[in-house]
Amino acid sequence: MHKNWIDMTGELSVALREVRGGAPDVMKGFSAIAQAALKANALDTKTKELIALAISVATRCDGCIGFHAEAAVKQGATRDEIMETMGMAIYMGAGPSVMYAAQAVEAYDQFVAKKAAAASPPAAE
Repeated sequence: MHKNWIDMTGELSVALREVRGGAPDVMKGFSAIAQAALKANALDTKTKELIALAISVATRCDGCIGFHAEAAVKQGATRDEIMETMGMAIYMGAGPSVMYAAQAVEAYDQFVAKKAAAASPPAAE
């Protein structure tokens, strides 16, 4: 495993609370933008999360990759959809995006495993 994306997003969430507390008006505005951008209209929310994941790869934003890979899982994205999305990110971002695409797939796989583990009943002892 290259990175633990689940731990990273958890740690970033703590740090982001600090930013929200320190710049509440800016972060409320950012949250409003996110909600408006992700609202299903001509494109559904899953498609928008896939776009956000591709942009995360092309712009080389580790935190963005983590959060949007997790959101893609929550929206029901398949691994095939992730791979096609990575193809577009690589096309738009060239060589560096290849490296980040590998990380985005790793993040997606970790969040799928976490979701599956949460859905599984605990083992009897």
